[in-house]
Amino acid sequence: MIRSGHIDSFPRDNLPPADLWPEFTNLDTLGYPERLNAAADLIDRNLAAGRGDHPALVTLTYQWTYDELAEKVDRIANVLTNELGIVPGNRILIRSPNNPMMAAVYLAVIKVGAVAVGTMPLLRTKELIYILDKAQICLAICDARLMDDLQAAMAGAPVLQQIVAYGDIQDPNSLEFQMAAAEPTFTACDTASDDVCLIAFTSGTTGQPKGTMHFHRDLLAICDCSCGEIIRPEPDDRFIGSPPLAFTFGLGGLLLFPMSVGATAILIELAAPNKLLEAIAQLKATVCFTAPTAYRAMLPLVENSDLSSLKKCASAGENLPKATWDAWHAATGLRILDGIGATEMLHTFIASPDEEIKPGATGRPIPGFEAKIVGPDGENLAPGTPGRLAVRGPTGCRYLADDRQTVYVVDGWNLTGDTYLEDADGYFWFQARSDDMIITAGYNVAGPEVEGALLSHSAVVECGVVGAPDPERGQIVRAYVVLADGAAAGAELTKTLQDHVKAEISPYKYPRSISYVSQLPKTETGKLQRFKLRQMAAEGGTPA
Repeated sequence: MIRSGHIDSFPRDNLPPADLWPEFTNLDTLGYPERLNAAADLIDRNLAAGRGDHPALVTLTYQWTYDELAEKVDRIANVLTNELGIVPGNRILIRSPNNPMMAAVYLAVIKVGAVAVGTMPLLRTKELIYILDKAQICLAICDARLMDDLQAAMAGAPVLQQIVAYGDIQDPNSLEFQMAAAEPTFTACDTASDDVCLIAFTSGTTGQPKGTMHFHRDLLAICDCSCGEIIRPEPDDRFIGSPPLAFTFGLGGLLLFPMSVGATAILIELAAPNKLLEAIAQLKATVCFTAPTAYRAMLPLVENSDLSSLKKCASAGENLPKATWDAWHAATGLRILDGIGATEMLHTFIASPDEEIKPGATGRPIPGFEAKIVGPDGENLAPGTPGRLAVRGPTGCRYLADDRQTVYVVDGWNLTGDTYLEDADGYFWFQARSDDMIITAGYNVAGPEVEGALLSHSAVVECGVVGAPDPERGQIVRAYVVLADGAAAGAELTKTLQDHVKAEISPYKYPRSISYVSQLPKTETGKLQRFKLRQMAAEGGTPA
């Protein structure tokens, strides 16, 4: 193990035992040095390449060049160390919508050798208390508009000693006031490549969030693999999207990936489908990162939107139904780059570049990663056989003081909790989350497959499919459906949708029960919370 640059040993002390880590493969081919500070590397490479005047972070109203970003990062770094007493290894919570100051704080925290803990803007007091306690966070930096819940959480988590706000230019204690008095240059902390620099909490699709711990080298690995092999950006690209920077899909796609090649990150605080389309047109975005549900929601608006600048669209966070892929391609001519990632893995590990896409398949393992399908006892399964997805590569799961490490990592492989099958060409096809398989009258039915069939009907905007208890069949397939404008719920439509599913996939998979709802339960990152649907199905109700 490399000598740590941390003074506060909490991160290393709370890593799982090394014998419970996954096997990290192909690190030698990436060639990272033992001493590495990811934030310094990402910034310095662009200054050294003469990109100081190139736009780094852009909003609807202003932009920062790489020179300006570097100075702001260094001023924040000096505030952290000289004014706030932060030492390497301390954990710092960051709470903000996507904006340049949040990005600069992320980079500054990492540059001083501390550990960034991003949080979604919609998290409330109880959820914040859990994170503060779990990660033992002493300092929070917060957008001034989001202070209320954090201040309430501070009362319930005494470990949090101080909150510094930004965005309130009238406050003499604000981060901006302290930055103005700070030195404009800072020497990066001499961290090890395997020092923790990020704790990302899972989004809670299956219940209690888990803290995932990532090293400095991990941040560069996803840039070299997930971005370099699939997105293949150039410095003149302009990245845009909807995922929060506190979500690793967003942190990679909207900050780390563009910075890794000296491109431009467009950060917008309001990224609803109509706002995202407007920003793409106004700011001439070329690469878009968002979730499948957002692509589907944008479809009715595409005809009246200017997408002429857009070259690549990336999707992750949940399964991309083939119906959505087909509809987006037909409407825009753009082929969505699907991928599967995990907070535990930091970013995507299966995807295919544009010329290798097989519509409906997630893709093949990204160079640097390996994947296989295993059975209940860990045995390798033959092509075409559904089973558990196992993956390993240069990144992997290390939970923060959590016994669930032994569930996710088995025999050196990361078990993502997804059911997949691999075809004869090495493409991986999503079947379901492993806990989303419905067993009805002895048949296995993958909920997402039924969802894909329903979504191919024009009356369906969104849907979630789960198993509901049934005394005769054990479970039946139940669908929760959000209807398009003009579609009328009722027995006639239910039969129409059931017949449609029977025509699209094996008839035994059709939903025997359909509930019409105004919205589906989701995480802040847009992931469908099927566990809530299962709770509702068990209780015979509909989601609130």
